[in-house]
Amino acid sequence: MPTIRPSTLDDIPHITAIYAHHVLHGTGTFEVEPPSENDMTQRRADVVNKGLPYLVAAEGERVLGYAYCNWFKPRPAYRFSAEDSIYIAPEAAGSGLGRALMAELLRQAELAGVRKMIAVIGDSANAGSIGVHRSAGFRHVGILEACGWKFDRWLDVVLMDRALGLGNTTTPE
Repeated sequence: MPTIRPSTLDDIPHITAIYAHHVLHGTGTFEVEPPSENDMTQRRADVVNKGLPYLVAAEGERVLGYAYCNWFKPRPAYRFSAEDSIYIAPEAAGSGLGRALMAELLRQAELAGVRKMIAVIGDSANAGSIGVHRSAGFRHVGILEACGWKFDRWLDVVLMDRALGLGNTTTPE
């Protein structure tokens, strides 16, 4: 199994390539143009500067997947809820890497103070992402039907969530 570790700036070309593949060939993201390395560098910095995890799964210098979370919404009332993102290189799909990244992401997000992790999954036919989330203890909370248009078709968004740590059972500090 590859090593899961915090991402570095040296990982950005790999992260950008993995995400570009999903933008161009998948429905898990609703972006239609792959972002540049500069864009991905700025996105990573936004997450890291908030004290949230941005992880990669690597074999040596080769990145096979990445995962991060960011605050669900910018308003202060959402400060304990984050949205996760996980992307796997095509050659590593189905290897269990998504589950391993998810487990470490949830662990680190809880340490960062996240109490609720939210999955906003592109495409209700995205069985891989839905399955990874379900296996990590997420529950299905809804579908936003036909809210995205990509590859000449309407796509749903599946909403799932999972409490972390004490969840909503106590007042946050």
